[in-house]
Amino acid sequence: MYDLNSIKEWAPNVLAKLLPGTFSILGVSRISGGSINGTFKIDTNRDNFFLKVNDQPFAADMFEKETLGLNLLRQSTSLRVPEVIGTYSTNNHSFLVMEWIQANTRSHDYWRSLAEGLALIHQQSNSLFGLDHDNFIGSLPQSNSKHASWIDFFIKERLNAQIKLAQRQQLVDHSFLESFDSLVNKLDVLIPNELPALVHGDLWSGNILQDEVGAPVIIDPAVYYGNREMDIAFSKLFGGFAPSFYEAYNNALPMTPGFNERTDIYNLYPLLVHLNLFGKAYLGQIMAILTRFT
Repeated sequence: MYDLNSIKEWAPNVLAKLLPGTFSILGVSRISGGSINGTFKIDTNRDNFFLKVNDQPFAADMFEKETLGLNLLRQSTSLRVPEVIGTYSTNNHSFLVMEWIQANTRSHDYWRSLAEGLALIHQQSNSLFGLDHDNFIGSLPQSNSKHASWIDFFIKERLNAQIKLAQRQQLVDHSFLESFDSLVNKLDVLIPNELPALVHGDLWSGNILQDEVGAPVIIDPAVYYGNREMDIAFSKLFGGFAPSFYEAYNNALPMTPGFNERTDIYNLYPLLVHLNLFGKAYLGQIMAILTRFT
């Protein structure tokens, strides 16, 4: 996606804008993972750094909002959240530089630590659902306009936003829209009331790392104040976490009865996001959920 030689050429200038003092770059290597940004490790004589690069017009804003999300999580939990060194943009590219997390094998209490740290995040509440700024889910804009009702927020700022985008991309037809409308009319019965909770917003296994001592690290947030069940549902979507995670989370912050029956409803949002980002391969899974509840 991004040429390694170009990154080697750009890296000294990017770091010079963000780091005080002098440094020497010892090496630059490509890091696998992610379909949105180019990702690289930069080794220097001072520290090692993780670099993201993107050439899309929205990238500067996306990296700024990612920084805000990481900082908000860091203030709310005992979990490790990577330190952001800074962001930098040229006319053609935007860069995000963070501390490098050196991975090791998971510690014996990894899943318990992750669960208890996430529970701390979810205990951070607010008077309304939403956030004081919009951000991104993947590379898609994510509206966080505030609502007093979770159902209103979920429908208007999450589901409807993705449905409208899918319509513009001609990914859904009239029968899909009819099934979707049928589900929307039932949501106030299917989903219980919960207080607004700070959520990670993009909680799947690819956004959970382990550091040099095997402790969990959370990355790539799409934060807002929402229903905490969104995070737990999302964690089950692509393979899921270990059973000990869900047991420890429920011990720390018990789930409202019936959560397992609601999981698929919450996961309509990330599935719609994937539909809009990657195409119709996700449409069958979405339709199966709509059929089940309508």
